[in-house]
Amino acid sequence: MIARKRTRPVQVGGVEIGGDAPITVQSMTKTHTTDVKATVEQIKELEDLGCEIIRVAVPTREAARCLGEIKRQIKIPLVADIHFSSQMALEAIRQGVDKIRINPGNMKDKAKVEEVVRAAKNKGIPIRIGVNSGSIRAQGEERRPMAELMVSAILKYCEHFESLGFRDIVLSLKASDVTTTMEAYRAVAKECNYPLHLGVTAAGLAASSIIKSAIGIGGLLAEGIGDTLRVSITGNPTEEVKAGKQILEALGLKETNGWELVSCPTCGRCEIDLMKIVEEVKDRLPPEKKGLQIAIMGCAVNGPGEAQESDIGIAGGKGFGLLFKRGQRVRKIPESEMVTQLLKEIYEMTDKRQP
Repeated sequence: MIARKRTRPVQVGGVEIGGDAPITVQSMTKTHTTDVKATVEQIKELEDLGCEIIRVAVPTREAARCLGEIKRQIKIPLVADIHFSSQMALEAIRQGVDKIRINPGNMKDKAKVEEVVRAAKNKGIPIRIGVNSGSIRAQGEERRPMAELMVSAILKYCEHFESLGFRDIVLSLKASDVTTTMEAYRAVAKECNYPLHLGVTAAGLAASSIIKSAIGIGGLLAEGIGDTLRVSITGNPTEEVKAGKQILEALGLKETNGWELVSCPTCGRCEIDLMKIVEEVKDRLPPEKKGLQIAIMGCAVNGPGEAQESDIGIAGGKGFGLLFKRGQRVRKIPESEMVTQLLKEIYEMTDKRQP
């Protein structure tokens, strides 16, 4: 059981971040925010996959003015991502977004930053202070470690916001480098109790991003650090939500609500076509019935043990497999019938779980 660092709870619409609240999965739309129809459609698709908070880019005044209509058509909290313009932040607040994300370092006029903070306070809207490695390096500080720079900057912003009586703050300190990201979050977690939004920024295409995020986000979560997360992927945001949920599930921080398919990597001891069997079972699993751990193992070394520990499983031999159910050996199945008989058992087991 992972012991999480206790942070100050912040309410984002109907979702709490920090405190005792579960870790939430976020994403960001890839549509133009001015295209309300396309943006809402994408958000609803992400909602259906389990996205709990959604962020949209606000690059123009026109985009800011669309936020209210978008919010009216979705169920999950809406976050406005603002850079440079305090006026767009103020418009987002007027439109009733549930949170705004700003990097105060990109707003050079201190008085305008304070105007945004006061407006957010009056409306009860939290702010995520988000600093990225790409926007934090100051001239003359080339030798100073990036993680140290990010932590120093964000703590100054927190101090400034606190001086205005504002404490509904969420923090993020993202770099594209995993080690720098982890160092920054570890350091800031020791200095304050604001909830932390985890992520590795500009992590690339799915294959690269999932590895970086699993290490960076997953590593921090395993240490008890983090209250909400976004996996940053160049591509379809549905992959961000799926990856985020899988990271939480792998750490036992979120209940698995899908099929958990366990299979061995195979080696020279494997004497059945394991990859073909696994692929066929995966393709034929009933989509509407979930919740079982299914083990399909290739040999007698680890196979029986893994199969016995799962809800249902097969341990392969030469041309056959041994079927295990709830830890008990049931029968021997010819390789040609493995998929059919395994699926039959899965259907029967899940049917018994249906209301």
